[in-house]
Amino acid sequence: MIEDKLEDRIKREAAALGFAACGIARADAAPRSGQRLREWLGDGRHGDMIWMEERAHHRESPTGLWPEVRSVISLGMSYAPSSNPLALANETERGRISVYAQGGDYHDVVKRALKALGRWMAAEAPAPLKVFVDTAPVMEKPLAEAAGLGWQGKHTNLVSRTQGSWLFLGAIYTTLDLQPDTAARASCGSCDACQRACPTDAFPSPYQLDARRCVSYLTIEHSGPIPAEFRRAIGNRIYGCDDCLAVCPWNKFAVTARANRAFLPRAELAAPELADLLALDDPSFRQVFSGSPIKRIGRNKMVRNALIAAGNSGREALVAPVAALLDDEAPVVRGAAVWALARLDPVRWSMERQRRVVAEADPSVMAEWDALAFA
Repeated sequence: MIEDKLEDRIKREAAALGFAACGIARADAAPRSGQRLREWLGDGRHGDMIWMEERAHHRESPTGLWPEVRSVISLGMSYAPSSNPLALANETERGRISVYAQGGDYHDVVKRALKALGRWMAAEAPAPLKVFVDTAPVMEKPLAEAAGLGWQGKHTNLVSRTQGSWLFLGAIYTTLDLQPDTAARASCGSCDACQRACPTDAFPSPYQLDARRCVSYLTIEHSGPIPAEFRRAIGNRIYGCDDCLAVCPWNKFAVTARANRAFLPRAELAAPELADLLALDDPSFRQVFSGSPIKRIGRNKMVRNALIAAGNSGREALVAPVAALLDDEAPVVRGAAVWALARLDPVRWSMERQRRVVAEADPSVMAEWDALAFA
């Protein structure tokens, strides 16, 4: 009886640990990714994500991070949603949270499975290895493409023939010389659904993303006031955006049953009321978002995002909770509250502005409020 190859055994073990996709690439299999990264950074399209720039030399290739690596095992864990991610678009009293963040923190879930696979490999074929998920300087998507998991679509995310756009990616670097899989070929064809779906025109051309215009970047990575040109387009999105992913035709092949149960939506995150989010202080924010990737953005960003959504809602019931944040300790929250109040109740906004000018005997207050509200 011929013993199974190590590569096949690795893939079976990966499937047993909950991975929906597994492929192998040589460490030098994505040579163009470094050049593309440098061009992207050179154009400033990473915005405030300075960490991308600071560790670019590690990110450009696997050997830049670990010179001894010979093979990369690329893995994907499904988080395919069971319902339409765009269903809440018109429920303006509620906030929309990206599918990937409605359940357990994928960093913990994926890394735990990666470590388990690493331990299994160490027992089967002892060799140095390292496991990575998201937070490390690793180009997961080009490596996943090289390993045959899928291709980077026109929205720049990975697209799988069997999982659509709903895969969390992880990688194992190893010094083993493993037989690589065949790289995936782009299969977007003439489809441009993801480009047309983007609410902020974040794609200057197919296969290119300007993060500075992306709702996910603006609501998660960007720390200051959300630029005025994007506030209305954000609608009721308070953490991330699924639009370009959700419209991909390849999603029809994704199997929800294969999604990890840890990623099932928590009731309080599936369709949160904006009024509840506006009332969050730091302790309550930590409590609500405990065990969620959302926790890392902090209370101030979340309330800022909820205020933008409130300003877009047209809901009179949100005027009072918005006005209550005009004196919040965080400047980014106060500014968003001024803008939201101007959208929801211009009369009350004008009266409040006049009251503050009189109270402080400082006409510059009026100019500041105008700038915050209409910038």
